[in-house]
Amino acid sequence: MLLELRAENYAVIDHAIAVFGPGLNLLTGETGAGKSILVDALALLMGNKASADVIRHGADKAVAACVFESTAGAEAVLEANGIDAEGHEIILRREIFENGKGRVYVNNQPATVAVLRQLAPELALVHAQSETLGSFDQVQQRGLLDRYASLSAEAVASAYSEWREIQAKLDDLERDEQDRLHMADLWSFQSREIEGASLAEGEDESLETEKRVLANAEKLYAAAMSAHELLYEDSASAETSLRAALKQLEELARYDNKFQESVQQLTSARAAVQDVSATVRDYAEGINASPERLAEIEDRLAALDRLKRKYGSTLAEVIAYGADVAQKLAEIENRDEILKSLRTDLARAAEKYKAAAQNLSTERAAAAKKLEKLAEAQINDLAMKVRFSISVTPNEESLHWTSHGWDTVECRIATNAGEPLKPLDEIASGGEMSRVLLALKVSVEEGASQKGKRKTQVPRTLVFDEIDIGIGGRAAEAVGQKLKALSKAQQVLCVTHLPQIAAFADQHFLIEKQEKQGRTKTSVRLLDDADRTEEIARMLSGAKLTDTSLKHAEQMLKTSR
Repeated sequence: MLLELRAENYAVIDHAIAVFGPGLNLLTGETGAGKSILVDALALLMGNKASADVIRHGADKAVAACVFESTAGAEAVLEANGIDAEGHEIILRREIFENGKGRVYVNNQPATVAVLRQLAPELALVHAQSETLGSFDQVQQRGLLDRYASLSAEAVASAYSEWREIQAKLDDLERDEQDRLHMADLWSFQSREIEGASLAEGEDESLETEKRVLANAEKLYAAAMSAHELLYEDSASAETSLRAALKQLEELARYDNKFQESVQQLTSARAAVQDVSATVRDYAEGINASPERLAEIEDRLAALDRLKRKYGSTLAEVIAYGADVAQKLAEIENRDEILKSLRTDLARAAEKYKAAAQNLSTERAAAAKKLEKLAEAQINDLAMKVRFSISVTPNEESLHWTSHGWDTVECRIATNAGEPLKPLDEIASGGEMSRVLLALKVSVEEGASQKGKRKTQVPRTLVFDEIDIGIGGRAAEAVGQKLKALSKAQQVLCVTHLPQIAAFADQHFLIEKQEKQGRTKTSVRLLDDADRTEEIARMLSGAKLTDTSLKHAEQMLKTSR
């Protein structure tokens, strides 16, 4: 539900705020006051194209903003676009600058017009006079039909997903034959090269260490032997000194027990020196200053580097690449068997999809026949004399399969006797389109209610701009009744010039244009009961109120309740 709409420096509006409520919200006012401008501002927040022409003269930018109650679908759109939710509300704001550029904010976070367009179907359907059929395309028409009959496309969507997944695998395998053979030759060469190298993970690191030892064999031998002599062999070695000191400490310990611990420490130190001395001696004896081994290691490392340059930055990546290539070769070698299995699976998945899509198509066709009769009657109640139909055209070719079935749902209308049925956008004017959409919406809601199939209403706001063009009298009252009926299930906003419609409002807003300090300003005011009576009387009689018009207005309000 739309909670609040505001506009600043937008066309003739300097600053206006409207706080809407549930049910039927009607906007009235004199021609040129700015009623449709508010609808245009809301359409802008639903992602419509912006123009610098909307900026009020003398201002540097125009601002439109609104607050909607959040929905699960809208929150999913926010999450998909990395926008944080703000409790149970969604705040939209759009700024238009003189250079034609603009900024978009969703929940006070920078966003794009594309995000507004994604949110729009979850929040509001705006049918303005400036629109074509854009907001009521075949997707919307199919959605209305499915809602009317409480149809679900879940089985079709599941079958379609399964079929598409298998089809994608087949497409990968059924490449051009020459390309397949070329790839097979390349993969075979790569597999042989990697497999022939007999790689071991971490081998290059151990070889680098061995290479450093061999390249510095003389220095390492000399250092190790020198350390061994200083620790053990030399007459003044550390081990000799420790042995002499230990002998003296043992003598002290014979007479004073406090040196027992020192004896143990020195014994441990002597053992450690002996261990280190033996280690460096063994290391020196193990050094093999072999030029042949050094050349062999360098050749091996060069070969490993070549493989890493071609297949990965580490030996682990090269090994993994080799395993992947080997798997691809195995798939090619078993290609015929895999293709046979996949084609069998694809045929089974296709039959499953066809069955689900056909069932859905049959249900849609039956529902369309019922809905078109209801809708035609509803449309003709609104000062129109039309023939109306809803065609459900199945296209069973796989190119036209989708997750919602293979049907094209299209509403068609003939507004004059003897004329053929044609798509709505080829026949209906803006006012007629609004009435057709209103009649369809009412038919869907009433039809679902009569069948006891009413589903949870998608909490979208429906907006109709000047739905009353070209009608009056009883037809206007019928439009008001239909708007009232529709508003029981969801919020409705409507701009009207007719008192017969205004009388049905749950919230009645007056759009007023006044001149102050040489500038025209537009304001929005929620009317109380007394003000409503006067406004409807004005709509009946013009600027000059009369007792007759006031009594008539009171009677209309009483009757509408």
